[in-house]
Amino acid sequence: MFVISAPSLPRQKTMIPPMFDLAVLALCFAQAAMSTPSDHRYKELDPVPLYTNKVGPCSTTRACTDFGLLLHEVWTLFRLTPSSRPLLQPLPMNGSIVSWLLLAISMISISFEVAGGSASAQCLGVDQRSLLLKLRNSLVFNASKSSMLVQWDRSGDSWSGVTCEDGLVIGLDLSNESISGGIDGSSSLFRLEFLRSLNLAFNYFNYLTIPSGIANLSRLVHLNLSNAGFVGKIPAELSRLRKLRSLDLTCLSSYPAFLKLEKPSLRALIGDLVELRELYLDLVDVSAEGSGWCDALSSSVPKLEVLSMSNCSLSGPLKASLMSLANLSVIQLYGNNFYTTVPKFLANFSSLKTLSLAFCGTLPVSIGNLKKLSSIELQLGMLDLGSNQLQGPIPASIFKLQGLGYLSLSSDNFSGSMNIDALRGFGNLAYHDLSYNGKSINTMASASAAASSFPDFHTLKLASCQLRSLPQFLANQSTLVSLDLSHNYIQGEIPRWIYLETPLPNIPSDLAVVDLHLNMLQGNMLPLPSHGVYLDFSSNYIDSVIPDDIGDYLLGTMFFSLSKTNFHGSIPKSIYKAEFLQVLDLSRNQLNGTIPDCFVMKSLKVLNLRDNQLNGDIPQNIPGTCGLKTLDFSENFL
Repeated sequence: MFVISAPSLPRQKTMIPPMFDLAVLALCFAQAAMSTPSDHRYKELDPVPLYTNKVGPCSTTRACTDFGLLLHEVWTLFRLTPSSRPLLQPLPMNGSIVSWLLLAISMISISFEVAGGSASAQCLGVDQRSLLLKLRNSLVFNASKSSMLVQWDRSGDSWSGVTCEDGLVIGLDLSNESISGGIDGSSSLFRLEFLRSLNLAFNYFNYLTIPSGIANLSRLVHLNLSNAGFVGKIPAELSRLRKLRSLDLTCLSSYPAFLKLEKPSLRALIGDLVELRELYLDLVDVSAEGSGWCDALSSSVPKLEVLSMSNCSLSGPLKASLMSLANLSVIQLYGNNFYTTVPKFLANFSSLKTLSLAFCGTLPVSIGNLKKLSSIELQLGMLDLGSNQLQGPIPASIFKLQGLGYLSLSSDNFSGSMNIDALRGFGNLAYHDLSYNGKSINTMASASAAASSFPDFHTLKLASCQLRSLPQFLANQSTLVSLDLSHNYIQGEIPRWIYLETPLPNIPSDLAVVDLHLNMLQGNMLPLPSHGVYLDFSSNYIDSVIPDDIGDYLLGTMFFSLSKTNFHGSIPKSIYKAEFLQVLDLSRNQLNGTIPDCFVMKSLKVLNLRDNQLNGDIPQNIPGTCGLKTLDFSENFL
């Protein structure tokens, strides 16, 4: 899990790949908010794997590109409290889901643009323009997909992606320009000797090695070669870039080829980079033992603030020598071979804002000691210890970390039980996931626990926590957007606050994700949340009919399941209004009548009507342009 937790950090980001439309982005946000490691029933719904890497025993989604990360980052970031995200103010949740996503996209564009902009012809000296034109003419790129290089012209007034100062090129951003070659030892790029910032991320250099000539750019402060298609050994010459403050060599994936840090070793690469603040080597094959890479970091880069080396084939144990990196605010080491217990010294990083690890064993009580430092309470914004093999009880002191905005303890092996009152200890928590961690949660709050004393959640996941009833404080969660209480033993009727047409004060009205499948709920559950994107009520005992006007409540819905809920009656024709619906599962009910002619919408990818009492003919007017991948009409009377 990666979270943008310090907007002031100088890492140069790239823009989002343009091929994703609003509908797919909305789908990704919905999935990121509700998916659990063990629930992958509808693979067709998931466009994310192109940008992610499955890591760990539970196949937890781990992003390995800036955009793949973004799918989860933005969903999480918009739920952090103002103190946790100084650039982004609390997102209003009283608008439509579409306007919400449009706002998200605009904020993404702002946050991920590279600092600088376009240089004017007047700003650039003649010799600098000449070098840029030589560079453009030598590069191999797809002009139809380029947004910057195609605009470069000797007589033009704008040089997109170029930043200049006193007539000299000091910044060059050619990220996401579909470049596949053209940078060799004689490239004019290496004659732009005043460059301080170079960004070649998200290109496709066709499995070429990183050109060693980059080392000639001795003034470089920021170098981003992430996800650019480079492979092979990282050149030793990069160690000469002694002014670097940020270095990003993140790989898109480790297959079929990858970057390898062998000769030089990690120590040789960073040994002289004493100014380095940010190091991103995710999915680079480092293959180093704890005694080697820990000592190399602690002795070479004393000013390091961001350490991101996920899936680097590192092995433990983590050495206490890392404590010399007192400025660390982000530690990302998931996907490595740390088959040891969580080191106690991690609690000593007083500037820590993001922690993402993969360990086994018992969670040390010392992690909770962070509460003793007021700076930690204000700064620690994200703690992800999910999908590990952590055992034993959850230290009570963790529930007193007032500054946490994000806490994931899912898919671990904790033991014992806890009362829902424990959540009251968090003052700013917006995202909380305790799903599938082996604990039993008692949802009966104490008599003195006022609903207002609980945090204002945006995302709450308590799947498979042996819940017997719905937590009462949820009725006052006015900012709740994503709720997963699936795979429990919750009885009674679905509460009014989930589906009120006209919301009352302090009652959530913007629920986009509701997952209550595999419970023991009864009664009438409709109308549905007005902004529902992902709605799963399957495997309950509702025993009702589907209202004739159900389509009016599914206008923005992409996933809808009423499977195995004892629904009867006919399928309403109004369901055709759900023009964004991609998965519809009404299987294993007692539905009768015929299948409506207008039933198969173009957006549908999965349609499951299996095991009902439907009769008549199968519709013959299924459009040839529909995107159906799964269609199941079996076990009916058709």
